Amino acid sequence: MTDQLDRMVAAAKAGRISRREFVGRTTALGVSAALASALFTKAAHAQPKKGGLIRMGMQGGESTNSLDPALAASPVPFAINMSWGEMLVDVGATGELQMRLAEEVSANADATEWQFKIRQGVEFHNGKTVTAEDVVATLRRHTDEKSQSGALGIVQGITEMSASGDMVTLKLASGNADLPFLMADYHLVIQPNGGVDNPTEGVGAGPYKVVVHEPGIRHGFEKFANYWDPDLGHADQTEILVINDGTARTSAVQSGQVHMINRVDPKIAELLTRAPGVQVKNVPSRGHYVFIMHCDKAPFDNNDLRMALKLSINRQEMVDKILNGLGSIGNDFPINAAYPLFDDSIPQREYDPAAAAEHYKKSGHDGSPIILRVAQGAFPGAVEAAQLFQQSAMAAGIPLEIKREPDDGYWSNVWNVEPFCASYWGGRPVQDQMYSTAYLSSSDWNDTRFKNARFDELLLAARAELNGDTRKANYAEMANILRDEGGLILPMFNDFVEAVRDEIQGWEADPVQEMMNGRAHARCWLA
Repeated sequence: MTDQLDRMVAAAKAGRISRREFVGRTTALGVSAALASALFTKAAHAQPKKGGLIRMGMQGGESTNSLDPALAASPVPFAINMSWGEMLVDVGATGELQMRLAEEVSANADATEWQFKIRQGVEFHNGKTVTAEDVVATLRRHTDEKSQSGALGIVQGITEMSASGDMVTLKLASGNADLPFLMADYHLVIQPNGGVDNPTEGVGAGPYKVVVHEPGIRHGFEKFANYWDPDLGHADQTEILVINDGTARTSAVQSGQVHMINRVDPKIAELLTRAPGVQVKNVPSRGHYVFIMHCDKAPFDNNDLRMALKLSINRQEMVDKILNGLGSIGNDFPINAAYPLFDDSIPQREYDPAAAAEHYKKSGHDGSPIILRVAQGAFPGAVEAAQLFQQSAMAAGIPLEIKREPDDGYWSNVWNVEPFCASYWGGRPVQDQMYSTAYLSSSDWNDTRFKNARFDELLLAARAELNGDTRKANYAEMANILRDEGGLILPMFNDFVEAVRDEIQGWEADPVQEMMNGRAHARCWLA
């Protein structure tokens, strides 16, 4: 047993095993769960090696990308934000709230007023000290519709913001027990004067400073000497290479050109595990691959047509053939069992070409081709998924036409612009944040143009509700409304599947967002 335990501790020190795996395996050896957790914590916090250059090869970068954190809409801008930026708080791998620029968070009894105590002595990259006024200016900028912020839907409920000394006070129109989790949104990077002067300057309080910004090509960073947190930013330099082609990305990690890649195609994941010096990491997630319809644009403004399309997709076939089993089937609302207060009694929507044909006939559609726009970069296997959708819809007499778009510019020219396209969401830590970001009527990222007064009413009620059963019932009704009336076709929830070279240490499975919640290059180190 001692030899086995020693090997387990060594694996934890090297970052080759997650906390969950460590505790599970060591308890099987007869170690108590409490002792196993303590051993893992001690091993995992072994002194990381400092220095060197960590390179990431990532899908999801475009020539149109900006350093304005409000506009981040794909994996590369997300990882860029997490390189140079800090939020008030973050969410840990087990779903716990972590203090970042805020060191304390408190609320009144009905959760209508929240206070964030700002950590003292933290510097921006320009040498200015982070203040409560910077925090308020940042949040205020994101409430402005002109900012086009992806966080607009989650900050609109704040009616009053104020700064006094090191304290930020936020007053809400109604109570929201999840507000601290909303402040972890990756768009809400705190900037000097809120980024009002120049939101694209790329100056923040994160572990790395921006030194190279070549959108669609590469992004380079160097360690910020005065960074406040010794547990992040072990490498002297990091670099993100934009490699949108899956084959090229896989070759880059195999050859050692990069140390880690995102979005390994599930169909080659098993094969890649046999490559020398490379490990494939996967973790079930809240992420989901989708097809979105604009509910306010013909022909998708007809709910019978939307329902016909929802019923004409073979979800299990997509999970089997596109995800190769590394995921689970979806049910046309963006919540799965990973979320607190998930209602597992909602019936699973099944492939039903006969019912789809009935709804299609009832819609009165003229039979002209329905254009579905897709790019391979929308999600791994997106083009193949669209082709499967086309074939299954054909059995219902629904004429889908696939129009393939270039990866570059997809997230600025197609997503949230065209009425029917492939997309993805990384998920959010809590239901309120997911719904507020993408389905609240007033959200700037309401990419299905879904507007439902009852849904909005329930969302606001759930925020203020402190009784768990009542809150769960609110979320269940919202899920059913969205499932039956919305413009979301959600066939599958995806695992995060990534590849990492052996010389990378400190890797930990993180289901919050891909690439260890966007901080893999800052949380890991080189052997």
